[in-house]
Amino acid sequence: MRRLRVQILLTFNVVFANLIGVAMVSVLGTVGIPNPTVFRSDLMVIDFVVLPVYICLAFLIGAVGGTAVIVRMLRWSAQDDPMPTRADARSVFRVPWVLTALQGVLWIVGAALFATMYGLREPALIPKALLTSLLSGAVVCAAAYLMTEFAMRPFAAMALASFPTMQRRGLKMRAMVTWLLGSGVPLIGIVLVMLFGAGNSQTSKWDLALSVGILGATSVFTGLLLTYMGMDRVSTPLRAVIDGMESVKRSGRTTHLVVYDGTEMGELQAGFNAMVDGLAEREKLRDLFGRHVGPDVVEAALARGVQLGGERRTVGVLFVDVVGSTTLATKHGPEDVVAILNRFFAVIVAAVNRRGGLINKFEGDAALAIFGAPTQHRDPAGAALDAGAEIARELAAAGLGVAAGVGVSYGDVVAGNVGAEDRYEYTVIGDPVNESARLSELAKRNTGVPIASERTVAAASVPIADRWHAVDSVTLRGRGVPTQLYEPDGDAEGGPR
Repeated sequence: MRRLRVQILLTFNVVFANLIGVAMVSVLGTVGIPNPTVFRSDLMVIDFVVLPVYICLAFLIGAVGGTAVIVRMLRWSAQDDPMPTRADARSVFRVPWVLTALQGVLWIVGAALFATMYGLREPALIPKALLTSLLSGAVVCAAAYLMTEFAMRPFAAMALASFPTMQRRGLKMRAMVTWLLGSGVPLIGIVLVMLFGAGNSQTSKWDLALSVGILGATSVFTGLLLTYMGMDRVSTPLRAVIDGMESVKRSGRTTHLVVYDGTEMGELQAGFNAMVDGLAEREKLRDLFGRHVGPDVVEAALARGVQLGGERRTVGVLFVDVVGSTTLATKHGPEDVVAILNRFFAVIVAAVNRRGGLINKFEGDAALAIFGAPTQHRDPAGAALDAGAEIARELAAAGLGVAAGVGVSYGDVVAGNVGAEDRYEYTVIGDPVNESARLSELAKRNTGVPIASERTVAAASVPIADRWHAVDSVTLRGRGVPTQLYEPDGDAEGGPR
């Protein structure tokens, strides 16, 4: 069906282009170059028998011959799964030239035939027959080429999809040919008419002025027609690229263009597709990077670039550690352990994300979350307390078969990139990190209740701090000063702010 539609469109285009040529010949032969006239009794057979018969035969030969050429050159497209070879792809771009050459041959033959027949009656008619026929034939060939190139776009798209590197450069040549055949040739015709008129005593000034006026009007018409058609071949793919860019800018979705032009415009379309693929790959990597280190770390890395070292930040720290991970690995296979831990961590990630925190790292069966780095947080201590209370509650209700200790701390840390320039990670280092880990060890004694330090509760906003109460004072491992421990009230909601 695609090939049939293209054949019908090509036939219509070729017939339309030749009708323009016939009209030009009629106008130029009768009005544009009135002398010597062809309307004489001894030329009636040529004018009203031979000429119409040849025009009909030329139309028939052009349509039938053009269709036969198209069928042969596009035979591969009739397959169930059309995949052109490189030779097939090259033939797609030769179709406009072949059909244009066919039209050119028919017009050259017609010019030679009628110049000979008229010349046998009167030699002075030879220049007129050649000039009008060749001038009109040049315009027909240019129009036929441009219209055929337009009709072949579906097959050009298929060819370029299979062989993207087959784009050719031809915008300059197309523009030059369009100008030459649309304006240059008619201007040459004006010069020749003036020369012939000056050398013919029968040509009056009025005849010469009329001829030049008609040829000038023809030049304007053909130049405008072919320039419009040539520019349309440029503006259409350019408009597709502009619309594609607007779509990407407006919706952010990747949009691929159909590459159907065999000139630099096709390279522009292919370049847009490559750009879109690059943007999609960039977003994919950005999403993947964000899932590994957190969206906030990604934004900070993009803004600051590769920069080792850190900065002092005041953060809330949450440490969650599974109880009896060794026993878990003994009772379950590795795949089951991974599945359990994934559900376990999903509870933690959800609670931390809802409060604007960052999962800094997963350490085997433990997780470290921070609030207040790399971006500021209005209540880092309160967010850490809320998240800790929710995690303890949700893990107890989830029925995962695992329990965990939840420790919450607060204070100054150094947050930044640690490692080497070719391999580093974003992390936090400081006493609150160690304290939260120690508190999680204590919380394993009663896994349904998180434990926080006094300084964390003191730094939290009043509504959240009021839901926690002091329970004990313990000297944590590695410390010489007791730490006051806090637990949430039994009816504490621990929900998001």
